[in-house]
Amino acid sequence: MAYEIEIILNRQLADCLSIPVFITDTSGNLIFYNEPAEEILGKRFEETGEMPVAEWGTIFKPMDEQGLPLPPEELPLVKTLSKAHPYHLTFWIESLKGVKQKISVTSYPIIGRTGKFLGAVAIFWTSIDE
Repeated sequence: MAYEIEIILNRQLADCLSIPVFITDTSGNLIFYNEPAEEILGKRFEETGEMPVAEWGTIFKPMDEQGLPLPPEELPLVKTLSKAHPYHLTFWIESLKGVKQKISVTSYPIIGRTGKFLGAVAIFWTSIDE
């Protein structure tokens, strides 16, 4: 599939970053995640490929502090997709390898040069309680 240059540039940037990154299109399809994200999630992008939001929003088992499932619509990336604004949240996930960890996620919209909403990016990292 051919993507807009802004999506391609975000993917190139994500490839160079040492923090985990997700990139989605406007429909919520996960179109890329980088190598640091593979380490947290427990599976390589080449193994999962592109995924619809209904799949990636639950496959990584996001949970609140009490261990209750977070619905996809509460995840920062999903909020950014629906409102085209940045969001942030700290929550727990269980990776595909069964490892539970607390992560912080910040998401932002990808807006093209013409002002068109093209997708969203989420950067995340293992949260350290201070």
